[in-house]
Amino acid sequence: METSAEATPSSPKGKQPKALTLLTTILDTVLVPILAVFSALVIGGLLIVVTDAAVYAAFRAGGVGAGLTTAWQAVALAYGALFSGSLGDANAISESLVASTPYIFAGLAVALGFRGGLFNIGGEGQLLVAAGVSVIIGYSFQLPAIIHLPLALLGGMLGGALYGAIPGYLKAKTGAHEVINTIMMNYIAFRFFSWAFTGPLRRPGGDVPVTQEINPSAYLPKIFEGYRFHWGFFVALLVAFGVWWLLFKTTLGFEIRTVGANPNAARYGGIRITRTTVMTMAISGGLAGLAGANEVLGLNHFLADGFSSGYGFDAIALALLGKSHPLGVVLAALLFGTLRNGATRMQSIASIPIDIISVVQALVIVFIAAPAIVRWIYRVKAKSDLESTTFTRGWGA
Repeated sequence: METSAEATPSSPKGKQPKALTLLTTILDTVLVPILAVFSALVIGGLLIVVTDAAVYAAFRAGGVGAGLTTAWQAVALAYGALFSGSLGDANAISESLVASTPYIFAGLAVALGFRGGLFNIGGEGQLLVAAGVSVIIGYSFQLPAIIHLPLALLGGMLGGALYGAIPGYLKAKTGAHEVINTIMMNYIAFRFFSWAFTGPLRRPGGDVPVTQEINPSAYLPKIFEGYRFHWGFFVALLVAFGVWWLLFKTTLGFEIRTVGANPNAARYGGIRITRTTVMTMAISGGLAGLAGANEVLGLNHFLADGFSSGYGFDAIALALLGKSHPLGVVLAALLFGTLRNGATRMQSIASIPIDIISVVQALVIVFIAAPAIVRWIYRVKAKSDLESTTFTRGWGA
């Protein structure tokens, strides 16, 4: 009887281990990225110190104590301005979310390509083409907003999808490297629109190479009066959920992941490699296209030369940082958008070059791409020898 009583614990057996396992998994997933961001900020702080003339002057005039105090004050001022500029008030939060929105779309585009074993570096061209299509639809038609706005968004997405499908088709049919093709197609888009801005798309009667402004019926509406924060952010979150559902809950998503993991096994299993490759690049291009459509419909309302701020290239870093998972990409985009928005205030208040933030972002990617460095620095034991990041076969294909 005693043995029986001892064998029956008061709490249901197995619940605690499952909870602990889940907690351990979450910690193992987020610990390295958090430590990577922390390490990048520390090194960024050191760069702030070594590039500040006031720190050297303090060391010369007051010795080590005064120098260290000045160094600490410089870093505190810079990162304080970064924080206040990105999250310090309602307007700062609004601007950080606005900056994060195109990052979400573009990051999802590259992450989906990674899942399919493809390296889409053509986001810049795809979002520019999409922005051009959205702008043309936006100023060419007079329609009710309930029709005009979805039509402009859909047109931009389809423009990016078609432009992304071209290197996908070349990859599937001829084996042409998608990295080379997408890079070259970026330049095709840049040069074409540089010509179009001074030609057929140029605003009538204007001397500046910009397009006409879209009609208000195609605007992505603002959520709060007086702030630039608009509904595009929630569209991005909805699209992120849709990408998750596509990848992990549909047959096409399974085929994309299978082709990305092992195309030979996928072909043996009856998956059509050509179709899946073209579809992957088309969907990836469509997601990048939504980034361009979002910017012109939600913020700029017209298109000009030098439109993109490098979203297509930053998206590669976002996909890596987010481990090619939609939720990870959203969190990485929020981080990058916050850093980018706060960097402007850091530059104006602390006189710190905005390039420091680019260095911090680069360091984050270095540490994420080489997690063994972070684990070695902080003595974090790896849960498994296999990293969970989904990368691409593209370089060696």
